[in-house]
Amino acid sequence: MKLKAMYSFLNADLRAVEKELEETVRSDYAQLSEAALHLLQAGGKRIRPVFVLLAAKFGTYDIERVKHVAVALELIHMASLVHDDVIDDAELRRGRQTIKAKWSNRFAMYAGDYMFARSLELMTRLENPLAHRILANTIVEVCRGEIEQIKDKYRFDQNLRCYLRRIKRKTALLIAASCQLGAIAANAAKRTADRLYLFGYYVGMSFQITDDILDFTGTEAQLGKPAGSDLLQGNVTLPVLFAMEDERVRERITAAVHPKTTPDEMKEIIALIKQTDAIEKSYALSDRYLQKAFRVLETLPKNKARSTLYDIAKYIGKRDF
Repeated sequence: MKLKAMYSFLNADLRAVEKELEETVRSDYAQLSEAALHLLQAGGKRIRPVFVLLAAKFGTYDIERVKHVAVALELIHMASLVHDDVIDDAELRRGRQTIKAKWSNRFAMYAGDYMFARSLELMTRLENPLAHRILANTIVEVCRGEIEQIKDKYRFDQNLRCYLRRIKRKTALLIAASCQLGAIAANAAKRTADRLYLFGYYVGMSFQITDDILDFTGTEAQLGKPAGSDLLQGNVTLPVLFAMEDERVRERITAAVHPKTTPDEMKEIIALIKQTDAIEKSYALSDRYLQKAFRVLETLPKNKARSTLYDIAKYIGKRDF
């Protein structure tokens, strides 16, 4: 089953979220609106809004209330993508020019900051100080993850703990917050909101590990950018860490990967990584997080949202695109 079919019963509400998203990113400054809409119209899975809406189904569901939370979380995600593309000097995002490529690095940074600010502004429509605090703390952690990504570029001596901490901040905590805030917006029980946060964290870790695997196993057409782009930009991900457990492979990677590495040279490195058991070991770790997510789901009330969360989590961990 395709991902969107799993939550097709949310389609009308997701259209409301999409409309709100378009209205929110518009600015009196035409170029800022154009840039934000450029990224928005590139598409995306809208996984975070979906998690917000599904989590809200565990409480008193009201789309007019919950949609603001869904948009706020998606704006944080969009802002982090814009900043990531500056950090990585990326030219393409989902097969389209990035904001930094189409305009400039400086403009892209301000565009990302604008999205962060709009996210905080939008959340004030939910009169709940706890929700405001969670959102602000999430933005802080996402930014810390971005800083760690800069610090860790081309650092081949980093360990597994460094990698897991980085993806926790860059990806998992935002998905966790999406689940938690959706529940809070619907006035769900605190225990339910806390359980959903934990579910989102485990799913988020699995999601990012799988993304990092696909960067080596996918094609340029599937990825919307050249395969191995993460490593080409100096980002040392889980498959690389596992591959470098072989000293011979470590020597090849550390000697060949640097800021001037060409895409053709990267193809050789990708082939080398695939020859090891790094991809299989990465999938195994992703699955461990996924199993933890499933165990958390078992503690939540049975409803359609719970079964849908299960299907989405299973898809995320096993997806090939």
